[in-house]
Amino acid sequence: MAAGETQVYAKVNSKLKARSAASLLDPLLSLGFPAHTALKALAATGRKTAEEAADWLRCHCNDPSLDDPIPQEYALFLCPTGSLLEKLQEFWRESRRQCTKNRAHEVFPHITLCDFFTCEDQKVECLYEALKRAGDKVLGSFPPAVPLVLHSSVSYLGFFVNDSPADVIREFAMTFATEAAILAGTQTESTKFLFLQMPQIPPKIHISTPTSLTRPYRICRYPTTSSKDCTVKPCTKQLHLTLAHKFYPHHQRTLEQLARAVHPGHSCQWTAALYSRDMRFVHYQTLRALFQYKPQNVDELTLSPGEYIFVDPTQQEEASEGWAIGISQRTGCRGFLPENYTERASECDTWVKHRTYTFSLALDPNPRKDGEANSRRNGELLPPPRPRSAGSLQALQAAIVRRSVLVVRHGERVDQIFGKSWLQQCSTPDGKYYRPDLNFPCSLPQRSNGIKGFENDPPLSSCGIFQSRTAGEALLDSGIRITSVFASPALRCVQTAKHILEELKLERKIKIRVEPGIFEWTKWETGKTTPALMTLEELKEANFNVSTEYRPAFPIASLLPAESYDEYVHRCAVSVEQVVSSCPQDAGVILIVGHGSTLDSCTRPLLRLPPRDCADFAQLVRKIPSLGMCFCEENKEEGKWALVAPPVKTLTHGSNSAFNWRNWILGN
Repeated sequence: MAAGETQVYAKVNSKLKARSAASLLDPLLSLGFPAHTALKALAATGRKTAEEAADWLRCHCNDPSLDDPIPQEYALFLCPTGSLLEKLQEFWRESRRQCTKNRAHEVFPHITLCDFFTCEDQKVECLYEALKRAGDKVLGSFPPAVPLVLHSSVSYLGFFVNDSPADVIREFAMTFATEAAILAGTQTESTKFLFLQMPQIPPKIHISTPTSLTRPYRICRYPTTSSKDCTVKPCTKQLHLTLAHKFYPHHQRTLEQLARAVHPGHSCQWTAALYSRDMRFVHYQTLRALFQYKPQNVDELTLSPGEYIFVDPTQQEEASEGWAIGISQRTGCRGFLPENYTERASECDTWVKHRTYTFSLALDPNPRKDGEANSRRNGELLPPPRPRSAGSLQALQAAIVRRSVLVVRHGERVDQIFGKSWLQQCSTPDGKYYRPDLNFPCSLPQRSNGIKGFENDPPLSSCGIFQSRTAGEALLDSGIRITSVFASPALRCVQTAKHILEELKLERKIKIRVEPGIFEWTKWETGKTTPALMTLEELKEANFNVSTEYRPAFPIASLLPAESYDEYVHRCAVSVEQVVSSCPQDAGVILIVGHGSTLDSCTRPLLRLPPRDCADFAQLVRKIPSLGMCFCEENKEEGKWALVAPPVKTLTHGSNSAFNWRNWILGN
């Protein structure tokens, strides 16, 4: 381009940028907002509409940092769309279900082009122009397909970009960095910020004045010698799309097999996306509010479902148990919040997308008008949503979902809390049940031998019911696909299975198959005879959705009282073999609800391990808590089963002693 043409282009471009910025800024200024806060709101909302920026300013009216000149941090990513993105998202979900969360789950699928950098709020439009210039420069040479090569190590799994396509992508990143420095780096004075937490944190949840919470940061300014503060550094490492990072070494094989279901040849539109984040909260944890919370005191935060809270893990010592100190992204205010109203969110959930540039326009056989193409390149360039093919989804699930067995111990039983005489505490002289303590269940099911039948077949306590429902809720959130359920005939096990299925919304779709072969070691049961357990008919009358068609490996009548250890482990081995063989090869997850002993006796046969020593077995079982879990997966290629991390975390709770208010008052 000649020098004269360059000057004319620069003048026209400056007018266009000024007009674009004014169209968003003027409405905010007319509402009475100061220019610096209006620009800050536009940057924080991605400069989409003046209405969004005005809403942001209204929400941040009490933000103590509103007037501070704190710029956003920006980064440029190359993101896949279309079929490839769908496959990657399926991998994200399945890898998290089978191998728990790793660092890759914090961010969406992407290739990093430029690391995070700062840009003044009034110059964000320059970044958009830099993105367009860089994209236009390489649009003709951008590869029609980006070849991806799978790479795996003990702590990293991902696709590498090699050869000439990588060179073109690097050229695009370098051009963007150069253009951004020219367009947005012409300030005469720059300032960097150092954010220090104020040392005064309220010692209690409830305080008389909120003044110590109104100013969360002390800002120290120190000048720099650079005259161009917007410094963009293109990524100099091997271009890569991370699939998993910092995972457990024993999950490597599983992750590799899941990754093979993601074929890089899937159709894809590659889009360069400019994102921003609040630089103050880079090393904070991000929480997402699940429920609405109205403050009970002036030092507490208002929570709305879906909003995000930034929490510094190093500043939580003074918060009371069950509470956290955080800063709301929606309002910028700081205060206390109940932890059980929130869940962990991903790092990128709070990032803001600004502009995108889609390179697939180079492949469009029907060229658009210049104005339309430029508009689309500067705007949101996501492809229209396509209905997901049920056939392709089933094929993917068949490729990545393994046959698995989840063994779960039942919830807390009544006699575990109230002792062997629990039945005498809750029965009247005429044999009727009443509830003497809140941890007794509200009612008991009817059985042929009356209330005495529960003496050696105790039900779940109220806490046991809560534990079972909590586990079911967590399994639902994990995305696990349970397709069959087996339970010991003990009432506490059938109850646990029922409550888990209810939380999974599967109580009407899946019937519980009662398998006496996984009943507790009868030597540990009281009495010289096998406990009188509820029949299938009694369970059905008590509203348990049990199967009457299933033929167990061992009928209840075959259970031997005071059986030997060898007889017990043989019974469990035969039972679990039938349980697994009775389910189809693509059955997904088989749920077995049994006893503490079941976690060992029903997994070792699958792992082809010999029975544990009897003394070691007894010591191990004593340490297994309520709702303890073991998770086994089958490797069809090798014909082996392996223990992997369960899909949900353990449930820990403390003891709660009985309280008699009358004795306490009189004693004091």
